[in-house]
Amino acid sequence: MTKAQIVNEISKSTGIEKANVLETVEKFMEVVKDSLANGENVYLRGFGSFIVKTRSQKTARNISKNETIIIPEHKIPAFKPAKVFMEEVK
Repeated sequence: MTKAQIVNEISKSTGIEKANVLETVEKFMEVVKDSLANGENVYLRGFGSFIVKTRSQKTARNISKNETIIIPEHKIPAFKPAKVFMEEVK
């Protein structure tokens, strides 16, 4: 499902104009992205959590140059679904 399809579904079910729904959805995504960029997790009860995970430093290989490189520790965004969410998907 795409963002446009989500906006259409919300607009149909609530009767709110698509432009207003699109603005709200985009603002929601911006708030989540900004929160994660600042190291803050976002918890949505009954849905799940958008969290920041830390990947540890590791050694990798550049095959084309045949050399070993070190990938430093870095943070990545992740989503952890709530139990209710998981049960509904099963």
